[in-house]
Amino acid sequence: MIKQWAIILGCSTGHGAATALALAKEGYGIIGFHLDRGPIKKEAEKLKKEIQKINGGHAHFWNENAADKEVMSKHIEEIASITKNQSIKLLMHSIAFGSTTNFFEPTPVRQRQMDMTQHVMAHCLIYWTQILLEHNLLSKGSRILGLTSEGSYKAMEGYGPVGVAKASLEAVVRQIGWELGSQGITANTIQAGITPTRALTKISDNWEEWVEKTVERNPMGRTTTPEDVAGLVSLLLSDKADFVNCSTIFCDGGEHRSL
Repeated sequence: MIKQWAIILGCSTGHGAATALALAKEGYGIIGFHLDRGPIKKEAEKLKKEIQKINGGHAHFWNENAADKEVMSKHIEEIASITKNQSIKLLMHSIAFGSTTNFFEPTPVRQRQMDMTQHVMAHCLIYWTQILLEHNLLSKGSRILGLTSEGSYKAMEGYGPVGVAKASLEAVVRQIGWELGSQGITANTIQAGITPTRALTKISDNWEEWVEKTVERNPMGRTTTPEDVAGLVSLLLSDKADFVNCSTIFCDGGEHRSL
């Protein structure tokens, strides 16, 4: 018996994959979107099959651009059919795709890079929320979560467009929670610490150095894992978290408090 349904945008690896797996073990049905080719596409298929074994076949993945409004419109009726028009418990934005560059050197960032990164990593969550509301798939108790990072308020090499997008995502989530809170729908961001995932390797060639420095400065002596984040997501789905709204919750072992 499926408890409820979760939609995870960016479900193939990292935090999205760990959350999908963890929630499946708790009895949730999983609807996932990812945009992958090659080996990562195969990983996503393997994950879907693993989830289906856990929760009785209740996993539906689409390898399409979840930030595309046409993709949202294309699948919304099918999502309603899959859930039997039951409200979605979780809409989670875990898409890690944007331009990893500086603003000026060595090559000035282009407007299309900024616009794409903003839309994919922040603005598309607005349109997902809108279309789910239009189809009565969000209601009291529904959760909307986005994943942010220190880059939303700290400057760092190669993180210009993504840092701006993370700050935008936090603002988007706050506004969603503010507007929908009266309906019992809450929205929050989770700030994970540095996590050795595929996304991290795309940000900087020095990602291994980042990991080493993080282990040194983190009060708990290690980096964040996707499973840490999945655990927090599970906690936030509890009825006991009904009053947590418009907030950024840290899941980093205290890393953000340490120099």
